Amino acid sequence: MAKASLLLIQAFRKTAEALMEGKPYEWGHMGACNCGNLAQTLLNMSKAEIHNLALTRTGNWSEQVNDYCPTSGLEMDRMIFSLLEKGLSTEDLQQLEFLSNKEIKMRLGNRELKNNNRQDLADYLNAWANMLEEQLLQEIKLPTELEVFVN
Repeated sequence: MAKASLLLIQAFRKTAEALMEGKPYEWGHMGACNCGNLAQTLLNMSKAEIHNLALTRTGNWSEQVNDYCPTSGLEMDRMIFSLLEKGLSTEDLQQLEFLSNKEIKMRLGNRELKNNNRQDLADYLNAWANMLEEQLLQEIKLPTELEVFVN
């Protein structure tokens, strides 16, 4: 699961908001699909740039992430590496492409999500952001009365 961070929370919410405001979305386009839209936000790249890098190898995002090799020298692998540096995992990217993370789906009432539906993607990203935000808040440990008294 993604490493909880303000960067990812903000990127998920910004991507969801942009999608709902009409940002180009096309599940079959490597730069405008689920992962492509998030990559645009996180890496400050255009959909065309992402798409062109993705065309250096065959397959959708899930397949390309499955074939990811950090030492290949391929531009697509460099882009995936950049996403991993931001706190995502290869599993996160594969699940994002198909909106399939069970914990996120459970937060959305286990409803059937369509991987090529703009609204479902926005809902998924917002639920993921909420989940990471809750994780961050749990990591912040406030001193208890006993700890304050002892120190």
